[in-house]
Amino acid sequence: MIRIEKVDSEKKRKKFIDLPHVLYHDDKNYVPELYVAQHDLLTPGKHPFHTHSSVELFLVYKDNKLAGRIAAILNNNHNSFNQTNDGFFGFFDAIHDQQVADALLDAAKTWLQSRGMQSMIGPVNFSTNETCGLLIEGYNTAPYAMMPYNKPYYTILLSQYGLNKKIDLYAHKFISPSGEHKSVALLNALTRRLKYNGIIIRPVDLGNFSEEVKRIHHVYNSAWDKNLGFVPMTPAEFEYLAKDLKLILDKDFCLLAEHNGEVIGFALAIPNINEILIKIKRGRLFPFGIFKLLFGLKKIKSVRVLALGVVEQYRKRGIEACFYASFINSFRAKKKTGAEASWVLEGNDLMNNAIKQMDTVHYKTYRIYQKTI
Repeated sequence: MIRIEKVDSEKKRKKFIDLPHVLYHDDKNYVPELYVAQHDLLTPGKHPFHTHSSVELFLVYKDNKLAGRIAAILNNNHNSFNQTNDGFFGFFDAIHDQQVADALLDAAKTWLQSRGMQSMIGPVNFSTNETCGLLIEGYNTAPYAMMPYNKPYYTILLSQYGLNKKIDLYAHKFISPSGEHKSVALLNALTRRLKYNGIIIRPVDLGNFSEEVKRIHHVYNSAWDKNLGFVPMTPAEFEYLAKDLKLILDKDFCLLAEHNGEVIGFALAIPNINEILIKIKRGRLFPFGIFKLLFGLKKIKSVRVLALGVVEQYRKRGIEACFYASFINSFRAKKKTGAEASWVLEGNDLMNNAIKQMDTVHYKTYRIYQKTI
C-alpha cells in the first residue's frame, strides 16, 4: 500500500532530510549533506527563497515503510523573469519502485497544477542557482562540493513517468592541472594587455567582504542572464550563499576583474569540502563532526571551479584565460591534486571548448527533465 504525507512538522522534516542516509548507506560514493544546512534551506523563515516563492515537501510510505521524498517548488522569480508558468520538483529520492516514484511525482504535479503551472521541471533544489540535475553518467566517483549524486536507477524512474530531457549539464575533470598550459605561459602578457586597457584582475578583499559581495552580485545576474533557466538571485539570496561560502573561501581562488574600478567579471573555485563531508555520519556536526570539518579544511586536496563569468561586452579579451591561469598557479602553489569545472550547459560551446583546451575530460553528465502538466 502506498501512502503520501505532507511534511507538516519538525519530526517529518527531519525524516525528509535524513532519508538519503538510509537509501545510500552502502554506497561508498555517497556524501551526506550537512543537516543544519539542509534544515535551514527547507524551512520557511530560515532561507530567503521562501520570502518570494513556496515549497511543499512530501514523504511516501510503502507498506508503512518510508520509501521516498520529493519537494514541489513554485519559483515565482523564475516565472516572472522568464515569462513562463514552470513548476519544479527537487529533493527527489526513492527506493527502486516505480509505484513509489509515480506517487511522489504525482503529488508534486497535482500541487503545481493547483497553482496554475503548465510544466514540471527537475530535479532542481530550488533553482539552477542551487544544486540541480540528475546524475546520468559518472557514477564511479564521489561528487565534488555542491554537486548532486544519485542511484543509476533514478533515470529509469523519471523516464518511465514520462519526463523527458530538457538540458544536460557537464562536469569536466582536469587531467593534469599541474602540467604545462598555454594560458599560464601567456598569463603575464595577457595581464599586461588587459592592464593597458584599464582592466585588472585581483583577489577578493576579505576585509571588505560585504561590499565585494554586492559588486559580484551585479556581475552574477548579468553574466549568466542568457543561460537556459536562469533566474536572478535576490540580494538576500546572494548574501546568504556568500556568507556560507566565506567559511571555506580561499582568496586566491576567488578573483575579480575590474575595468576602471567597476567589477566586470569574477571567478570562484571552492575547496572540495566533500572530502570531509563524506566522513561525517548523517551530516551531523555535533558532537564530533565539527572537529572533522575544522581540522580537515587545510587537508583538502581538490577544488571545484564553481563559477566563472564575464559581462558580455568584455568577453573574448583574455579575462577568462587569465582567471584559469591564475587558478592553475594557485593550484600548483598549494599542492592540490584534483580539480573539477562544473557545471556547464551542454550548449555553451564557448565555455566547454575553452575548458577542453585546459587538459580536461568531460567525465560526468547531469540531466534536467521536463514534462507538460
